[in-house]
Amino acid sequence: MKLKYIALNDRLYRYVCACRTGSDDLVLDALRRETEALGDISRMQISREQGSFMTLLVAAIGAASAIEVGTFTGYSSICIARGLRADGRLLCLDASEEWTTIARRYWKRAGVRKRIELRLGPAIATLKKLDRGLVFDFAFVDAAKEEYDAYYELILPRVRPNGLILFDNMLWGGRLGTTRINQASGRAIDKLNRKLARDKRVESVLLPIADGLQLCRKR
Repeated sequence: MKLKYIALNDRLYRYVCACRTGSDDLVLDALRRETEALGDISRMQISREQGSFMTLLVAAIGAASAIEVGTFTGYSSICIARGLRADGRLLCLDASEEWTTIARRYWKRAGVRKRIELRLGPAIATLKKLDRGLVFDFAFVDAAKEEYDAYYELILPRVRPNGLILFDNMLWGGRLGTTRINQASGRAIDKLNRKLARDKRVESVLLPIADGLQLCRKR
């Protein structure tokens, strides 16, 4: 039986991006252009369709509380914040004041600044210091890949039943699915992918969107 998938060429990718709600978003387009002007580091920015997918997910579950580990210049946080309920709150964790300064500007332009709290510092340390009673409906992880499993174990107890956790870069540039994974980051991602498939605490699916999104529902 042949595998059923479609490899996206430039034409199809433009079509995918055009056929979604918010395809003409001026604020996100401006943020994307400013981030791309930073050079190679801009590869850390999520794709357009990822952002739309997250907004839809957050809204679909009626999320009022969300957490993001790895904010960069703010594209993903805007998408999450827009999907929250009117009284919703997003907690962003990041180590870079330089990149999140850009994020703050665009949060204001997007009209979501009041929904977002930013905490700067190492994410693991920050997660360990969170108030015990803090519970999230949605979590997005896009930070140091070798720490993904640690983030997962710290975040999962704080996610409500049927809440969602979303991990980015889970196909690691297409370099997974082989016994030879040279980079430590790739090995960490592969290990977590396989762990999530067996973890009885969650239901998970690895989606071939952009560089791979691992979507987990807490049982």
